Amino acid sequence: MTGAPVHLYHGAVSHRRLRPVGHRFVYKVFSILVDLDRLDEAAQSSRWFSLNKFNLFSFHDADHAFKTGETVSRSVRKLLRQHGYCGDGRIELLCYPRVLGYVFNPLSIFYCRDARDRLEAVIYEVRNTFGGRHSYLIGADGAGRVIRQSADKVFHVSPFMEMEHIYDFRLTPPRDIVSVFIRQRDREGPIFNAAFAGRAEAATDAAWLKAFLRYPLMTLKIIAAIHFEAGRLFLKGLRLKGRGPDPASPVSAIGGVRRLRRQSKAM
Repeated sequence: MTGAPVHLYHGAVSHRRLRPVGHRFVYKVFSILVDLDRLDEAAQSSRWFSLNKFNLFSFHDADHAFKTGETVSRSVRKLLRQHGYCGDGRIELLCYPRVLGYVFNPLSIFYCRDARDRLEAVIYEVRNTFGGRHSYLIGADGAGRVIRQSADKVFHVSPFMEMEHIYDFRLTPPRDIVSVFIRQRDREGPIFNAAFAGRAEAATDAAWLKAFLRYPLMTLKIIAAIHFEAGRLFLKGLRLKGRGPDPASPVSAIGGVRRLRRQSKAM
């Protein structure tokens, strides 16, 4: 994979519920991987992709920034430093783009590197269909080919899921291929698995246009598929769980302050 500011990743997203009823689906999708410091370059070099304005595909800072009015890059770096990270290297974001102005990202992933290009943290930005958003910031400590992390679930996502669960994440850093695997479990074991695997393609004008024709109105289909699959689960006998309040903080941070202290002692 070349060092371009944006790449397309073609693949499939799959969900598999293990209990109390079995349920599985697979949809073909594509994601984009953007270098947050090179978004202007990405937009200027493309006819079909724009930054903060309407196009066939677009990326808007407001969709991912942690503070209104800031660029995503500035916002994420501030967040990293607040939690004990350097925040001075490349930050890449794996997400869906806006398609004709609309997007819904159930999960977006920030790969955050230090000045030596070592992966120092991953941010999992989760959204639900109620308009809520929460992020899990987890230290990576220069993880190698496979990133393994865990976090307690604190944010309501599926109306068919309890809150007392744990997420186990397994990622490969984006290169020619990217993979994301998430296991959700409780005290009795795994309940639900979700995965995305995709292969990189250069973001040429031809590639953007081909993606639009191959996945027409993709982001609208994502939100429609979520409700369609919810209906299937309801018909299988699952019923809605109570929804508690959203977490007081928009970010759950795991490991940042301890990492900064270890660095300080080493110096």
